[in-house]
Formats: sequence, C-alpha cells, structure tokens
Amino acid sequence: MNIGTIAEKSGVPPKTIRYYESIGLVRPADRRPNGYRSYTLFDMRTLNFIKRARSLGFSVEEVRDLLDLWQDKSRTSAAVKALAVRHVEALDHKIEELKSIRKTLADLVKRCRGDERPDCPILEDLGHAAEGGK
Repeated sequence: MNIGTIAEKSGVPPKTIRYYESIGLVRPADRRPNGYRSYTLFDMRTLNFIKRARSLGFSVEEVRDLLDLWQDKSRTSAAVKALAVRHVEALDHKIEELKSIRKTLADLVKRCRGDERPDCPILEDLGHAAEGGK
C-alpha cells in the first residue's frame, strides 16, 4: 500500500510516517518503480503500535525501546514492565506538577476581580516573574 493508504488506515499522517522513517522507528519503505513508497501489513502493525504507545504518553525514545522489545521474541516481560513502571512514575510526577500549577493559577484567578479596573494579580504575578522573581 502507498503512504496515503497506510496513513488513512492507521490514522497516522503521511508527514509523521516519513518522520518515523527518518528517525528509524519505521523501517524505510520499499520503493516501487515509480518511486512511491510501498508499505506492508507489518508496517501497518508497527504504525498502530507506535500510535498506541504515543497515545499513552511514551516518548519517541521509549517507543523505540518498546518496539525493540515487541520485536524481540526472547524478551522478558520484566524488561517491558520496568519501562512501563518508569513511565507511570514520570506521569505521577507530571500530574503533581500540573496540580501545583493549577492550584497557583486558580488562586490567582480568585484574586483577580475581572472587572473594569486595570489591576490584576495574574498580570502582577507574571510581571514579577518577568523581572526575575519566582
């Protein structure tokens, strides 16, 4: 199948497929005599794997590691689990950071009157940061 067909079937845009090829996540497609890329069912499965892993928040490098494990029939599930556990821990850390950011912003929103007056704690906080504050 050509890049348009595999893009449509996988839901991965052609530009992204080319990018994945350029960084080695997807093997370079064979070329037809007319120069068009030709993809296989294995390529489709690989794209679906990558798309799902990315939707779970895995980085490109983590996806590369997962692909290696997926394609290595001698792998151990312990190796896969260890990678996933690290990712869950990173997500937990990010969630805590986002909660803190949300709390700070919600507090600033509460303090801002949101009326015709020019004073605004949100802008004051951002201005303080611009001047080298927190």
